Amino acid sequence: MYLYPVDDRKPQMHGYRLDEGPCPTVRLKALGAAISPREPTSGAEPELLNDPALDRARCFLSLRAMSWKGAKKPVKSRWHTGYSVGITVALHKRTDPAAEFEAMRGVTESIITGDEVKVEKVPNLGDSAYLLTQDSGSAELRVLEGGAVFALALDAYTTYDGDGSEPPSGDGPDVSDLSPYQSAMISDMRDLMKSLRH
Repeated sequence: MYLYPVDDRKPQMHGYRLDEGPCPTVRLKALGAAISPREPTSGAEPELLNDPALDRARCFLSLRAMSWKGAKKPVKSRWHTGYSVGITVALHKRTDPAAEFEAMRGVTESIITGDEVKVEKVPNLGDSAYLLTQDSGSAELRVLEGGAVFALALDAYTTYDGDGSEPPSGDGPDVSDLSPYQSAMISDMRDLMKSLRH
């Protein structure tokens, strides 16, 4: 009788390291140009885990809120549109996350429950990449490369500054379509991945 060892090869890390939280240095250059610049003080204290099996960082960044009249330049309006960006980086150092990544490709915490999730494969990004979107103004780009899993989520929201008065019905901005920002999300994801490769 022969006992063959279980295949316990560690996943390839491709030079990715998480010595410290990446979020204070994330520029969001493409999203900043497409929507509005990042708030400089947001995401300064990310959640950070360093373990022999897994390194993980997570943070949330804010883009500057804009007054809305269908234009980028600030105008007098009581409606304001804001965008938040969630970033998660997980480096699996002992087990290959590929099977779990594929199984969870249509499920994510940042996407609002109840709305249909549209999943699109993104070519030429890592080993595998998916873009998840919902009509409620949420999108998430997820990338797998070896043992590294990256996620960049974009969520839009509106607020009404009416000094206690109710907002007028049907007068708010429509923030449901985030498709104009998909290329910016991909560009900023590439920038994030490059910054963590040593």
